[in-house]
This record gives sequence, structure tokens and C-alpha cells, in this order.
Amino acid sequence: MEAWLAWFRSRALFRTSLLVLAVACTACASRGRYTRVEDLPPAPPSSGDYRIQSGDLLEIRVYNEERLTSRPRVRSDGRIVLTLVGEVQVKGKTLSELAQEIGQRLQRYLQNPSVTVSLEERGTLAVTVVGEVAHPGVFNLPRDSGVLQAIATAGGLTEFADEDAIFVLRTRPSMRIRFTNHALTHNDVKSVSFTLMDGDVVAVE
Repeated sequence: MEAWLAWFRSRALFRTSLLVLAVACTACASRGRYTRVEDLPPAPPSSGDYRIQSGDLLEIRVYNEERLTSRPRVRSDGRIVLTLVGEVQVKGKTLSELAQEIGQRLQRYLQNPSVTVSLEERGTLAVTVVGEVAHPGVFNLPRDSGVLQAIATAGGLTEFADEDAIFVLRTRPSMRIRFTNHALTHNDVKSVSFTLMDGDVVAVE
């Protein structure tokens, strides 16, 4: 009987030790691999020309051809549909580049078409905020929004939030970027100048 009790106690101790080890490993690995926002390379300088994004509302005019005037909104796949022209991939192009492309496509129907493209309304970002925030969910934010704005839109951090474990999960390119609440709220240049992209996930542990 004593031998059996000793064996049982040793098995119980072994199971307890495994459980403690698993919990410890989970805690250590919860943050996983990430890149600190401070270590990101500087953003390439902007040319100053606005590049069309999904959700943007455009106005396209063809001189002396009112029937071809339209106000398409850029679809999530970055395309629009125009009379005579058909589908056009517009995301990432400047307004002048798009006007030139549409003009070239219209040359088979019109003589020397003159096309102008203007931005009527900028689209929004669909950003998901999860974890220790007051109101997790998917939010439509203005372009050029940052992490702090996303968290504020979700109602701010809860009392259980780890202020050193705020992450942005990005799929293109695949990245996991770490922020701290102190840097975000004390105007750290790299943290506050970081802009979110459509589809980003902000996770607060």
C-alpha cells in the first residue's frame, strides 16, 4: 500500500509540474516574435502626389462628353467600372496617371479625349481592435489614423491591459509590430507617426 501511495504521489507531482511548466511556457511565448516600432526602417519619402485607395470616391469628367461623366467609388479590389472603358485597376495610381490611362483607352471611341480625375471623398480604413480594450470590434477610421486613435475609438485600455504589449498585426507584408502605451501617449516619433493600413489588427494583451 505504501509503495502504491508513493507511486501515486509521484505521478501527481509529475502532472502538477508539467502543468506549471506549460503555463510558464505559454506566458513566456504569449508575445511571440515581433518587431518593435522603433526598429522599423524609415518610411520612403512621399512624392506629394495622392495615390488612390480602396473606398475613395472619384469624379471623372471627359471634356464635352457629359454622358461619360461619373462618380465611381473604388471597390475593395481596387477597381472601378466606366462606360466604354470597362474595368480599370486604379488603386495605387495618382489622379493624373488614371486620367491619362482613361484617355488612352477612350481614343478608340473619341478623338483626342480630354479626361480629368478628382478626389471627391477619401475612403476609410477597416481596422480591427481586439484584446484588453473597452469595446473590441471592427472600426472604420479616417486615412492616416494611428494606433492611439484606433484604441481610443475602441473605448481605451481596460484596467487589465499590459501597456507594454500593444501589437499591430499586418498581413501585407506579414508583420507583428510592438508598441507601448507610454511611447504612444508621450509623442514618441516612431510610435505616433506610424499609420495603420486597411485590414490591420490592433491587439492589446
